[in-house]
Amino acid sequence: MKMYFIISLFFSFSFINAQLEKVALKPNPTKKVSFGNLGAGPYKKLAIRNVMVIPGHGGPASGPYDILVTGNVISKMLRHDPKDPEKMKGDRVIEGNNLYVMPGMLNLHLHLRNEKLPLDYIFYMQLATGVTSIGPAEEGRVQNILAKERNNEIIAPRLFPLYGWGSKTNFDESFLMNPDNADRVAKAMIKNGVRQVYLNALCWNPPMFGAAAKAIEAAGGITAVHIQPSSTSQINALDAARLGVTMIVHHYGYAESALNRGVMNYPVDYNYLDENKRFREAGQVWIEAGENPETRHRLLNDIADSLVHYGVTMQPNRATYEANRDIVRAHGLPWHEKYTHQALWEMHLPDPHAHASFQYNWSSLDEYRWHYLYDLWADLIFEFNKRGGRVAYGTDDNYQWSTGGFGNIRELQLVLESGMHPLEVLQSATFNSAQTILEPKLGMIQKGYIADILVVDGNPAENFRYLYPFGAINMDPKTEKMFRTKGIIHTIKDGIVFENKNIMKEIQRIVRQSKINAKSDIVTEPFK
Repeated sequence: MKMYFIISLFFSFSFINAQLEKVALKPNPTKKVSFGNLGAGPYKKLAIRNVMVIPGHGGPASGPYDILVTGNVISKMLRHDPKDPEKMKGDRVIEGNNLYVMPGMLNLHLHLRNEKLPLDYIFYMQLATGVTSIGPAEEGRVQNILAKERNNEIIAPRLFPLYGWGSKTNFDESFLMNPDNADRVAKAMIKNGVRQVYLNALCWNPPMFGAAAKAIEAAGGITAVHIQPSSTSQINALDAARLGVTMIVHHYGYAESALNRGVMNYPVDYNYLDENKRFREAGQVWIEAGENPETRHRLLNDIADSLVHYGVTMQPNRATYEANRDIVRAHGLPWHEKYTHQALWEMHLPDPHAHASFQYNWSSLDEYRWHYLYDLWADLIFEFNKRGGRVAYGTDDNYQWSTGGFGNIRELQLVLESGMHPLEVLQSATFNSAQTILEPKLGMIQKGYIADILVVDGNPAENFRYLYPFGAINMDPKTEKMFRTKGIIHTIKDGIVFENKNIMKEIQRIVRQSKINAKSDIVTEPFK
């Protein structure tokens, strides 16, 4: 029996490794592309000299270092020699005096579905705010540009699409919903290039859910789940972890796992498809769990322990819901005028027939509920992380007044509210997310890793606002004059060096064009 287990384990790992080898990133040191004044590369030798390095694995900054990138791979890291400052040479040199570098971030959850929102706008915003890889939900526009991104023919972060169960196969719905067929479906999906699988409504019963989750993992992929409030009677967060899902996104399902009954205390007029009511009650269920000492203790201890035990990854997506706790703040964010595309603005406006546009009749009590949710949710994230659980990174752009790109930085700040150390937060966005997405050569600044690198004016571990394109307000201690830092000066993706100042100018142009003939609306009218 023991020998059988060992042999089975060997073949399981061999199969997984074969699958991973198939999809792993390959060094490509020769193919150079140019995007005019927006970016160029990879270079034969790109030298980044005299920089402090945040490695991405959770450790502190160290240095200064000189870094040599050959093609799209970090090939050397040497202590900077002040006696020989030009020791590290290249056909492109970035002088990093007083600058920091860190790995590019991996945003594992966003959306491209708004056809009126240009892909250039979405991708430029992600790159300029430090994201070099994204996990867009399966949508038509993803497939149209996937090959171009892989060949660096367009300016875009690396794409790891999230596919629904059964996508990229020819199986009919009844076949997909049979647990006995899960292995066959999973192997077909992975063979056809799928990495991330969303366990959708086809999997929403425990036997099917567990079979799909385990089959995808065995085939070499990962699974993610959005635990719908309407279905927690079948599967809550603890159930999902126990059944083998890789990653839970959002805040749903955790509070429900701690209740003394199988479901939250639904009001009699609850309708899941009425998002105004749905999101109101999504805040209330955390109060239900938190105000009872028994269920609060269960959530922050037993549930946290169990989630760690089952090896599930948390992907919080806190930025996309922040408007729920302060809608006026969300309306008045300073970047809307210059950087929020008109199509995105109109998508946010209150509308009972549009997804995530439910903030009408939104009261101070509703905002209190969401303040409570954020506080208790943060406590859970802290306890989970403290016990050794893996927190990954995603923003769920573009929804609920969270302008894609700026939401990247805000997500870091909102996860920091949990009490995690800033270095742990950066680790969640880099190393942790790369490990989650099964990319062993992303997420760290280290020899042999793919060159996804951020060159930052300031230490991001000291202040996440240094990552905003407009930087942060600092004071010169000698003159007491105020100045702004320069944000991320360069985003390097796959060895291609992007000029973020010029990218932001192009974003401004795109946004100006979008606002031509824009009319006043219910949000802006009082202030025109």
